[in-house]
This record gives sequence, structure tokens and C-alpha cells, in this order.
Amino acid sequence: MNKAQLSEAIARAKTTVVRAVFPNSTNHYDTLFGGNTLKWMDEVAFITATRFGRKKFVTVSSDRVDFNMPIPGGHFAELVGEITKVGNSSLVVEVRLMLEGMYEEGQVEAVKGSFTLVAIDDDRRPVPIFL
Repeated sequence: MNKAQLSEAIARAKTTVVRAVFPNSTNHYDTLFGGNTLKWMDEVAFITATRFGRKKFVTVSSDRVDFNMPIPGGHFAELVGEITKVGNSSLVVEVRLMLEGMYEEGQVEAVKGSFTLVAIDDDRRPVPIFL
């Protein structure tokens, strides 16, 4: 795969998911549970990796997740996953959670994290992303 093809594949794999922050996902402060945030981000990282490599992927690390502000109930959370690095059998996906008021225009970055995923075979052994 040449550089132009790689850039195109990375662009095609970009993933956006929008979720509503409802009461069943918030804590006693009426903000999104951190665990739910990480789960949503990991799901977007997985989808992004799979769309890119069309292989089975597993998460091996979340390298850094910065919670810049609380995510209140009654808002939208737009999660955006983009590939930032591609190795032989692993890749890195950056996931940003953009906070948006349901009845307001505009977004602000509330959370940002980096997830490393590895392509695996049926025996759960690492395999090259590209043959």
C-alpha cells in the first residue's frame, strides 16, 4: 500500500457516533460516568480500526485519556475516531468526545484519548494488518 492509498484508507475509516447522555448513564452529579465514557470511546476505537483494516482487532492499551470537563446529562456526545499511527499488526486510534447542548449550536472537546489495537487471527495471535 503506497502513501496515497494509506491516506485514503485512514480517511475512509474515520468514525463518528453521536450518543445522548440520558439519566441511566450519569452519576449522582448528573454527569456521564467515566466508565461509560471509556466504554463509548473504546467502541469507537474498535469500529475505526475494523473499518480501516477489515480484520479482527482487540484493544491492548488506552495510552492517555484526558477528561477536560464534565459531561452533563441532557447533552449530546459526539465521538470521533481517527487513525493516527499504523504499524505492522497494531494501530493507534485517537478518539475525541465533543460535547454539544441538545438545544444549542456548537461543540467543545470534553475528552480526548488514544487507544492501541492489534489485529488478530482466530487463535488470537497478532497478524499483519496488510498482507
